[in-house]
Amino acid sequence: MILNKLFTQNVFHNLLNGNHNATYSQVVRRYAADPEAKNNGELISEVYKFMSASYRNEYFYLNTLLNKLLLGKHSINTTTALTQIPIGKSKADFILINGKAVVYEIKTELDSFERLDTQLRDYYKAFNHVCVVTSASNFAKISAILQNTPVGIYVLTKKNAISRRLRKEPTEDNSQLNHLAIFKVLHKREYEKILKKYFGRLPITSQVFYYDECFSLFAKIPVEHAYAMSIQVLKERNRIEISFFQSVPYELKSLIYFSNPAKKEFEALNRFLNQKFGG
Repeated sequence: MILNKLFTQNVFHNLLNGNHNATYSQVVRRYAADPEAKNNGELISEVYKFMSASYRNEYFYLNTLLNKLLLGKHSINTTTALTQIPIGKSKADFILINGKAVVYEIKTELDSFERLDTQLRDYYKAFNHVCVVTSASNFAKISAILQNTPVGIYVLTKKNAISRRLRKEPTEDNSQLNHLAIFKVLHKREYEKILKKYFGRLPITSQVFYYDECFSLFAKIPVEHAYAMSIQVLKERNRIEISFFQSVPYELKSLIYFSNPAKKEFEALNRFLNQKFGG
């Protein structure tokens, strides 16, 4: 489905650099009426409206979570969101970090639950709160699967709100936390910050052994303490210029947030949105 290819970093990087993009042109011509009469901002809004009614894919869910939870419930001053974080053989769709960290695994009405068990096991090695986000039509099925587990369930309603009625909050589970899984989520400067704070030093060794030596030290920190320190440094990872971000249209919030843009990219986005469709 070509709609799955539209809201990606590559397509929008291409467009913001003033290049023609075949995916964007195809989507606009297929899903928007009279595109030549409209600017790009209007066309993106029209395509997104179609998705809202007929094709709520992973991007649609991710963007809704970012708008409703990060921007609606919390604040980008105090809360950080991460996406596509590799954990074991899985990739976490959406992680929200404020006082605690919650992994949100997206299962749209277009997805199956085939890999869910493996994904949940992977996530609990690196994080202690996990939640599945799905559609109302999947609620009964997922409730049965996740009965008597700490995994939460959030439902995206037909009106694209997060249901208050069809909901199970995730509960804390530290029993599967694993030093190596947590360590692999961290960037170099993040695990170095933890080691300096806990031990007051970094390992002195050759570059070829440095990563392994850092992990050996990290593994000596009690796992729940190592986890808490990791959450603190991860919370500092995505910092975005709020004044520029406020002007980003709802439909593009998550795409722009996770691209970590500079000021000139916000300016390029505004120019692109106000331009007429170029074909």
